[in-house]
Amino acid sequence: MSTVEIRSLTGATLPNAGAADDPETLLALARTAGMLVTLDGQIGREKYQSVAGSLHAFQAFAAALRDAIVTDKTT
Repeated sequence: MSTVEIRSLTGATLPNAGAADDPETLLALARTAGMLVTLDGQIGREKYQSVAGSLHAFQAFAAALRDAIVTDKTT
């Protein structure tokens, strides 16, 4: 079983909104974790985006999101 190093991810600067509530924060965490975020299209104000990456990047994203949620709850 592999482990994921998340120390570099937890230092990511997050907007004021809670990590689980703000789409831009989630996309920023995905990018920081090494995932590819693409804009597939936009109709009016609605953006259609895809997120892709390796299992390792997904694990890093999940760990960073968990840490961001814990941080939100303690502040």
